[in-house]
Amino acid sequence: MYPLQKTRRRKSAVLFALVLAVLALSFACLFAGPSSMSWEACWAALWRTGSPASDIRIIWNIRIPRVLAAILAGAGLSVSGLIMQTTLHNAMASPSTLGVSNAAVFGANLSIIAFAGGFLQTGGLVSHYDSGANPYATSLMAFLFSTLSILLILGLCRLRAFSPNVVVLAGIAVGAIWTAGTTLLQFYATDVGLSAAVIWNFGDLGRATYRTNLIMLAAVAGGSVFFSLMSWRYNALLSGEAAAQTMGVHVERLRFVSLLLASVITAVCVSFLGVIGFVGILCPHTMKRLLGQDHRWLIPASLLSGSLLLLAADTFARSIGGGSALPVGAITTLLGAPFFVAIIFSKKGAAHA
Repeated sequence: MYPLQKTRRRKSAVLFALVLAVLALSFACLFAGPSSMSWEACWAALWRTGSPASDIRIIWNIRIPRVLAAILAGAGLSVSGLIMQTTLHNAMASPSTLGVSNAAVFGANLSIIAFAGGFLQTGGLVSHYDSGANPYATSLMAFLFSTLSILLILGLCRLRAFSPNVVVLAGIAVGAIWTAGTTLLQFYATDVGLSAAVIWNFGDLGRATYRTNLIMLAAVAGGSVFFSLMSWRYNALLSGEAAAQTMGVHVERLRFVSLLLASVITAVCVSFLGVIGFVGILCPHTMKRLLGQDHRWLIPASLLSGSLLLLAADTFARSIGGGSALPVGAITTLLGAPFFVAIIFSKKGAAHA
């Protein structure tokens, strides 16, 4: 067998294994949770034949939307991280590089504190907070500010020089502004508003619904199709901007559209689920070590590995919660932070630092 054929078979085997792992863990995730349902009761509720009716509602209204959210958000955050690392030539780039997460947190805090539980609307009354809180309004505000941050950073970079270093520095600066704004909002918040805002910041798949999953599916699927169609251009970009231009790649246009789409995917996921960190770093780097740098394989592998990581983290969070599910964002951060440190202190990571 030729070396190229062996390489393709090995990569195909990795993708096939990822698909099987995602399917198996998705199924297992349905049976994990703080409720006292047995495996037999979960299985019966999955086929809508069990009793009581509350078991069926738990499976179909809580656990299945949660599993779907883990698959979609994990895939979206992972592939967004891969595209940002490629287009910015930075091994430590992630979906939060452009300040998307910071802007989403500010928008959500503004909605919760100023218009639902804080000093401008409720006068500090808990009853007013209960009547004014609207989770969809909070998600919409988070998405609007995330989109504003994306457009602001990309616009500033187009005015000066649309280079990777400028994009990263602009993202850090704008992200710091959103963080400062969030701090000011929380300083003036009531106890109720502050608690609600802090809870929203936790990455939590429990707030997912079929409607939010459908919106995330549209964003992740649309962006992933575009990234897959552009895979050969990303491969060309790995050789350097000058080499890519000689191959007919419009580097600045590709970088602009790719960063915009990756940031929109991140904004949609974060606005519905809260901040879930390190998926966009951990999964792409793991797949690069297994499959190399070819984006024809890396893009689907990153999608699958992101789903797998978030499913595993959510299953673990619900299994050890002691009657309540831990925030999945905390689990992914505990997994990803040591990996991030390893990247920084590796020779390749140090070259990009």
